[in-house]
Amino acid sequence: MKVGIMGGTFDPIHMGHLLAAETVKDAFKLDEVWFMPSHIPPHKQAAGATGEQRLDMTKLATEDYQDYSTLDIEVVRGGVSYTIDTIQLLHKKYPNTTFYFIIGADMVNYLPKWERIEELVQQITFIGVGRPGFELHLDDLPEFLQSRVLLAEMPQVDISSTAIRRRLADGKSVRFMVPDSVLTYITRSGLYESKSR
Repeated sequence: MKVGIMGGTFDPIHMGHLLAAETVKDAFKLDEVWFMPSHIPPHKQAAGATGEQRLDMTKLATEDYQDYSTLDIEVVRGGVSYTIDTIQLLHKKYPNTTFYFIIGADMVNYLPKWERIEELVQQITFIGVGRPGFELHLDDLPEFLQSRVLLAEMPQVDISSTAIRRRLADGKSVRFMVPDSVLTYITRSGLYESKSR
């Protein structure tokens, strides 16, 4: 089985994440895509929602699709999330599965700084997804990485979790930017509201 792992903070998960997953699944004929919220990503500041809340929102966003699912492995494990540790656990649990790791274009050039990257690229192939404002230049990567990164072009939808949090803090609508079930969860939980409002 060919499985794409889509890791991220998902703070919150939004339609751009789902569109990226579907684009990659279609382009590379993957059987499934597994969304994996990180506990504490090593390259980002602390999330606005708790790990459990981000996990809940990701489950809500994917529950209606048989070929999508949510992994709780990093949230449950706690601590800083390093992809190499997670992939090794997944290989032990699913030995007959070929894994691909889906990342945004903005993260491709950062790959050389990932924890134990030379070991990691022996175990998975990365798929970089084009995003507005970012150009992918595989030639800029170290030689050992260039052949282990595939590229996928997706329809250019400029939606980010940061922009969604900002809009919610300003009392603006994010309808059609996040799945309805996620918006309902955010509203009921009072997530991302401005403290001054």
